[in-house]
This record gives sequence, C-alpha cells and structure tokens, in this order.
Amino acid sequence: MDFSGFDTRNYKTLPVADGYAAWSHTYDETVRDLLDLPLLEQIHCVDWSSCERAADLACGTGRTGAWLVQQGVKRIDGIDLTPEMIELARRKEVYDGLHVCDVADTPLESAAYDLCIMVLADEHLKDLTPLYRETARLTRPGGLFVIVGYHPHFMLMGIPPHFHPESGEPLAITSYLHFTSDHVQAAHAAGWSLLEMHEHLIDETCIAAKPKWEKYLNHPISFAMVWRKA
Repeated sequence: MDFSGFDTRNYKTLPVADGYAAWSHTYDETVRDLLDLPLLEQIHCVDWSSCERAADLACGTGRTGAWLVQQGVKRIDGIDLTPEMIELARRKEVYDGLHVCDVADTPLESAAYDLCIMVLADEHLKDLTPLYRETARLTRPGGLFVIVGYHPHFMLMGIPPHFHPESGEPLAITSYLHFTSDHVQAAHAAGWSLLEMHEHLIDETCIAAKPKWEKYLNHPISFAMVWRKA
C-alpha cells in the first residue's frame, strides 16, 4: 500500500537510491542499532556460527555484515541499490563480494546460501512477492531468511523512514506500507515457513538515545521474522 495516504510529516521525499546516497555518510551514526540489533539478539532458532555462507540483502553500509561476522558467520556476499552505501560496506572488509543491484533481482548463485538476511529495507519495496521469491532462489533447502523491518504501526501513525541532513529540513525516502499478512502471503507463495517472530517496542534505552521518542513509549517500532525454506 502506498504510504502517502498516511503521511503526517509531509517531508520532501527522495527515491530510494537518491535518499540513501544522501544519508550514507551519516547513516551509521544516526541509526545507532536501536531498531535492529535488539531484535537480532532475541532470535534463538538461528545458529549463526554454523552458517557457512550468507547473503546480506540491502546491506547498506555493512552494519549487518559486521554483526554477522561477530556471530561467527563464515562468508558473506552483500547487495545494495546504492553505490555510495556499497562503498562504505566495502571499507568494513567483511564481505566476499559486493554488488549494486535490486534485492529482488540479484546476480548471486542459486541455492548457494545457508542464510539470507535483510534489515530495515522492506518498507521501500512496492511488492514483497519478488523479494521472497528471490530469497527462496538463493537459499539452500532448509536454509533460513531473516528479515528485520520498520514496523507498520509507525507508518500508520504517519511517520515515514526519514533522516536529518546536516543542513536543511528532514528528508523522507519513498516507502510502502506492508502488513504482517502481506509478508505471510508472499512468503508462503515462495515456499517459506515461519519459525520465529519478534516485535521491538520503544523502551527507556531508546528514549535515552532519542528523547523525542518519549511520547511513543511502548509503541512497536520494528519487527523480525525468521523463515525456513522447505
């Protein structure tokens, strides 16, 4: 669903590649691990250290890849739509290969990965079906797909994914609203079965880092799902 009908901020909105190109040089400092790492650390059905090969979709600056290496993942390939993000990921020296491409149409090898992972990017996809189909192509039988996303609750409140440039007004990035049922339907159609799900609520730790979030205490801000390929 197009997010624009729910937008209450009316920030200038950039296309995805342009938005992340503009955000790239401050991204790691502003995201701060508040939305994704607490969820990844709650997942108990993934034995990260036994993962020989992973595909990091929408790898961005390489934050997720660096975390995966810390958990013991052996080899990682990354893809992202934004060249500026890929260059920053390259500097972290955690990837075997990096490619500038769409997450739903990658040059990666079929049935080659124990794990696919995508963090904080699904809201920029108009349709989830190609994503789940592509991850099913990439993953070995019995392999896993971990997805962490911006919670639809926040988008229904009218708050888009956005960032504050060093000068000027906040900028939003083109986004779409996906309900949990949209994920389930797209995943099932591609042969995935849900193993685990978590939702992260804004807590005191979040508020200490971002005091303006105090009015959103206990609102869900992000989610994680773990899928297994049949």
